[in-house]
Amino acid sequence: MKSKLLIVNFLLIGGTIFLLLRLFQLQIIKGEKYYQLAEENRIRKIKIAGPRGIIFDRHGEILARNLPIFKIKEGDSQRVISRDEALELESQGKNENLYIDFGRLYPQDKEFAHVVGYVGEISEEELKTKNSKSKIYEIGDLIGKTGIEQYYEEKLRGKSGGELVEVDTQGKILRKIGKVEPIPGENLTLAIDANLQRIAALQMKGKKGAVIVSNAKTGEILVLYSSFSFDPNIFGKKDYGNLVQKLITDEDNRPLFNRAISGIYPPGSTFKIVTSVAGLEEKKITQNTLINDPGVIFIGPYKYANWYFTGYGKTEGEINIIRAIKRSTDTFFYKVGEMVGVEKLVFWAKEFGLDKTFGIDLPGEVAGFVPTPEWKLKTKGESWFLGNTYHFSIGQGDLALTPLGVNMMTAAIANGGKICQPKVVKIGAEEKIFCRQIKIKEETLRIVKEGMEEACSSGGTAWPFFEWNGSDSWVGKYGKIACKTGTAEYVDNNGKMKTHAWFTAFTKKTEIFPSIVITVLVEGGGEGSSVAAPIAKEILAEYFKEK
Repeated sequence: MKSKLLIVNFLLIGGTIFLLLRLFQLQIIKGEKYYQLAEENRIRKIKIAGPRGIIFDRHGEILARNLPIFKIKEGDSQRVISRDEALELESQGKNENLYIDFGRLYPQDKEFAHVVGYVGEISEEELKTKNSKSKIYEIGDLIGKTGIEQYYEEKLRGKSGGELVEVDTQGKILRKIGKVEPIPGENLTLAIDANLQRIAALQMKGKKGAVIVSNAKTGEILVLYSSFSFDPNIFGKKDYGNLVQKLITDEDNRPLFNRAISGIYPPGSTFKIVTSVAGLEEKKITQNTLINDPGVIFIGPYKYANWYFTGYGKTEGEINIIRAIKRSTDTFFYKVGEMVGVEKLVFWAKEFGLDKTFGIDLPGEVAGFVPTPEWKLKTKGESWFLGNTYHFSIGQGDLALTPLGVNMMTAAIANGGKICQPKVVKIGAEEKIFCRQIKIKEETLRIVKEGMEEACSSGGTAWPFFEWNGSDSWVGKYGKIACKTGTAEYVDNNGKMKTHAWFTAFTKKTEIFPSIVITVLVEGGGEGSSVAAPIAKEILAEYFKEK
């Protein structure tokens, strides 16, 4: 009997000690943890999204603004709900996980899509990259995907704030404890002129290609339009997946592709600007050097003709460099290329930076391609022939440039041999302009400019500008337009020979008007003089009218 009582007492004492130890563990050792858990069940943080910066054109017109959207947090994810759903939750007091975020509205639709870009939900890969150092983004946040929205994401994005509230067991808010205000993103003003951009879009309607207008002295981009384009607002719609799929699968028009900075094309006769500089700078020709145009040059079984002979059966006779630029005489530039040699042609193409990117503040810029004998031997297993030099000297063969590259090449002639870094965002008064000086003699620049002015004058190749350059009142007020047309041959996907239409030009600097450079490419469009030049004329007419 005594032994049983001892056992019972022992068990009672042991149980009491165990309970005391467990109580000590719960209240003392883990008390803080469980208290925190209890507080977390009672305290909620309601997210207050930071509005994204607004994007304006150079005159203050809105190109991208915020659009309030309602979201509800569900664990680690977020879900967009309608305004009515949000109001219903609010009326029930179940708003502890409800907050207002900001979507994006692009009022100008397709006209600015490739410049401004669009935002979309952050991907898992982006989430890992952006949050590698500190947690900045959450699942469901919007992030810039293309254009200015992507390039200037760090400036444009707002920083979220939040409000601490106490809730009851049903989730109803009992009281507000504290609040951290959100920080709006930085507004951006672009150098883009919205009105000129609209004119460019109108003129390019139904055509594939690109238009770029830049300020020669500063590098500011006034127009950057790629056609075909797309509506960036579709990425904010509920059924955007199907709409985007249609854009992606449109292989013919490729509306998501930014042709202005990502497309490379044979530049055709616009490249004769570089060949002219090479011939003059390497002292192979002067302004007075005369070269005979026989209409066609034969090298063994191959023939290399001038467009004037091919189209009309006529020749130019003996002409100098100014006349050759004016008439875009292929045979003249074949011979200049032969005299200069492929190594020096490559050297001058690279001096203009045509084998590199120009550093525009947009994602997706690609470098042009400048072929060399070494490249041809390594890639094609073939030697470089004189015929390759002929093609190179008139912007054909394997040479391929972006529309931006042709624009910057032209800007170098307009700006005394300087190429300034292209900027889509407007350059501030105190901001430094980055330019690179190419060592070109003033005399060389004068000769090439004169030839380009003649190209836009009576008897040149750019007939749409004959009236302008022939008008004393126009020239007296605005100066002559200096230009170069280009008709670049290429073989399409069906094996048919087609031509890209090019036109590149610059205006004279006056007291009122800065020198601007305009480049137009119409993909597979035909002749530069009849297809691309009229587009440039309409844009320039609007520019001078606007001023």
